[in-house]
Amino acid sequence: MNDHAVETDGLVKTFGAFTAVDGVTLRVGRGEIFGFLGPNGAGKSTTIRMLCGLLTPTSGSARVGGVDVAADPEEVRRNIGYMSQKFSLYDDLTVEQNIDFYAGMYGVARGMREGRKRYVLEMAGLSERRTALTRTLSGGWKQRLALGCAILHDPPILFLDEPTSGVDPIARAAFWDLIREMAGTGHTIFVSTHYMDEAEYCHRLALMYRGRIIALGAPARLRAELATHTLVQLDTSAPLDTMRALEKLPGIREVAVFGGGLHVGVDDFESGAAAIRARLGEREIEIRRLEKIQPSLEDVFVALIEAEDRQP
Repeated sequence: MNDHAVETDGLVKTFGAFTAVDGVTLRVGRGEIFGFLGPNGAGKSTTIRMLCGLLTPTSGSARVGGVDVAADPEEVRRNIGYMSQKFSLYDDLTVEQNIDFYAGMYGVARGMREGRKRYVLEMAGLSERRTALTRTLSGGWKQRLALGCAILHDPPILFLDEPTSGVDPIARAAFWDLIREMAGTGHTIFVSTHYMDEAEYCHRLALMYRGRIIALGAPARLRAELATHTLVQLDTSAPLDTMRALEKLPGIREVAVFGGGLHVGVDDFESGAAAIRARLGEREIEIRRLEKIQPSLEDVFVALIEAEDRQP
């Protein structure tokens, strides 16, 4: 039996002259939490819709659960769960009525519907809210209900397209607890996000930019790849003037805004710090903090995108 839940080879999707997905090749193992990370417009949602059989690839191939998405999209859709950031719920129905509707849509056998409904209500913590109108729920509770509806038919593979967009941090954390529980029972989770902290929860990540995968691997490995140079936290009295002052300074690789300060990539900490102090001293810019730090996934992503943008 193939150990890959999702396989793509040179997957392409064009809309007229615009290439939304440009030659995506990847393998996702069964039981894996696989993260799709990238900014809006990177091609994440378009890729997921092709994998779900909702869009036909322009070229290349994709198999989900061993089924060719172009040849048999209906079979693919029967064996996956799909949750978009819009949640796809009916606000004028109660929680229970939404679950009943989706049980019918997914073809859950009548003899199993009550048991599956009970499981979903308990899993999502919605048993006490089963008669509430969906429109009265908070974003976090709607999110849990949408996940529950997507897994009513117990699909082995679940696609989550930016499922935590617009949800508060506490609800996001609780939602990820549910995702980890599902992966622990053997489900494959394919999730897209632009939240860097969520990417840390994934077993592996694909960083997507302008329709292409620019990096692929475990979060720790991707962070280690940035270890070819040193990262410095730099806080000054004038961050924007500091960025301009450090541009093209020998030994400085890149400068990026992080919060109220800057992250600066240097070839060597001692010589880099000395060059920074000298240049900012010339400009009379006060240094409030200058210290070596460990790179985050956001640092990795910024460095990779800047490297892509520098290419002709």
